Amino acid sequence: MVHSGNSFALTYSDHIVGRANSNDKASINYLKGNRVKAVLIDFSGNLFIGSVTQTFLGLGIIFPFLTTAYQGWIGGIVSVNRLHQSRLIKIKSALYYFIVIILQFIPYSLTIGSGLTLGIKTYNLNKGAKLLKFKIDKLALRDVVNIYMLAVPLFFLASCFEFLSNWNV
Repeated sequence: MVHSGNSFALTYSDHIVGRANSNDKASINYLKGNRVKAVLIDFSGNLFIGSVTQTFLGLGIIFPFLTTAYQGWIGGIVSVNRLHQSRLIKIKSALYYFIVIILQFIPYSLTIGSGLTLGIKTYNLNKGAKLLKFKIDKLALRDVVNIYMLAVPLFFLASCFEFLSNWNV
């Protein structure tokens, strides 16, 4: 939508980026030159606020689909810069954009998927059960833990590339 000049999408993009530049601690630290601090803040936000929250939302089965659709929307509308020019025109900025998106997409997909699997298996395990006899699928829960062991370093790698790369122009 932003690439076609849709005013709603461009206005929302301006709002999101403007809010991030003034309120988001990772963005603020990046703009001040505190790149390592920006990495740590972005990493912890992606992991705890984004991923862990959506993993738990997987217990409700439908909720991660809504939040993931919103994340996709945000990822798309920030594919233009503050001048509403596509980040995809120049090879360096296009590669930077796609690498950041992919590096974040992989651990988010893994963790959200594990939460959905846990939610579906737990739902099936508790069909017709009384509230006091609620059970959780231990194998699916173990899978969530194992997936996080892979996802945590991937989230860190994504934040490092996003804020330490010289390609971020």
